Amino acid sequence: DVRLEESGGGLAQPGGSLKLSCAASDFRFDTAVMTWVRQAPGKGLEWVASINGASTLPVYADSVKGRFTISRDNTNNMLYLQLNSLKPEDTARYYCATGFGINARRGGQGTEVLVSS
Repeated sequence: DVRLEESGGGLAQPGGSLKLSCAASDFRFDTAVMTWVRQAPGKGLEWVASINGASTLPVYADSVKGRFTISRDNTNNMLYLQLNSLKPEDTARYYCATGFGINARRGGQGTEVLVSS
């Protein structure tokens, strides 16, 4: 079964940065499209970004474009999300997932990001 373990969340000030990591196992990672989604308190899931296996086609939600960067390390089965210029509305639990878009398959508990001064 797909195993995904997110880490790197925490408290950041508005304008600050965090880097989220996702360790993947038990599936063929290097060819998998990978995705980050998030869920803010009291709200539904929101697609954040996706990337193909070769890292040639990162795509982003308009809400994070220019501020977040998705990347991957296929040698070590790791997915990353660099969060810059954080805003309070970025506060959410972030999940990595296999596949594309909002219906990508999650496999972990997520990591919490809180943006507050």
